[in-house]
Amino acid sequence: MLFFPNCKINLGLRILRKRPDGFHDLETVFYPLPLKDALELIPAGSTEPSFSSYGLPIPGDPAGNLCLKAWRLIQQDFPGLPAIHIHLYKNIPIGAGLGGGSADGACTLTGLNRLFNLNLSHEQLLQYAAQLGSDCAFFILNTPCLGRGKGELLQPIRLNLSTYSFALVDPGIHISTAQAFAFCTPHEPDDSLQDTAGATSLQDIVTQPIDTWPGSLINDFQAPILQLHPELQKINETLYAWGALYASLTGSGSSFVGIFPKHKAPAKSPFQKSYNYRILP
Repeated sequence: MLFFPNCKINLGLRILRKRPDGFHDLETVFYPLPLKDALELIPAGSTEPSFSSYGLPIPGDPAGNLCLKAWRLIQQDFPGLPAIHIHLYKNIPIGAGLGGGSADGACTLTGLNRLFNLNLSHEQLLQYAAQLGSDCAFFILNTPCLGRGKGELLQPIRLNLSTYSFALVDPGIHISTAQAFAFCTPHEPDDSLQDTAGATSLQDIVTQPIDTWPGSLINDFQAPILQLHPELQKINETLYAWGALYASLTGSGSSFVGIFPKHKAPAKSPFQKSYNYRILP
């Protein structure tokens, strides 16, 4: 059975406070985009699942891949779950803040549910996804959402950006989530929900015209990551220079997104370096 997990971008990302469990509370708006991997789940005759991939190289031990973790998570409650071979074409850049690994893990959950008729409810899939990773639950809903908690507390919102084009710029720098959080200073609880424009929530900001977003729709990871990699500042500046209404780092990775009027994004990369540049409708 073949599936096509898509990526996401973050529109604003506030690091509110560090939690007793070592994670951080945050607030962000998740928005899905049609940059996709290809994930094939094949029933296998073995007793243990297996994993293979091609396309972009995936760092680390394949045994720790979220797709295999998803199978093991469900197998704990379904001991008779058949083993599968997972074959992944990796197209979404890794460590770039686009949620590709989370999307693959969440898609494995929904794929196993369909492939083996497990009859898991939407709520059960969300619970599994939240155990798998902070961003994974979003990909079960896969619709614009306000995310809170670690990112697993989701509230679907009305946000339709279909009249815009998106430019994704991946400089090929892998930034781990742990590294990104280490350089962020959380907001104090009293001021974490107040931005310079006076809005009380990122949800309020994204309901305003996009040309009002710069200066108020802020990703708290952007400043520290630009300190670590000052050469990336030119990406943001170039996107604005070429007509982006809004540009920002997305997630905790190194990719930037520029939002342009429909069909106004540069068709060819405006960057001299060999950055991975893609236009999405």
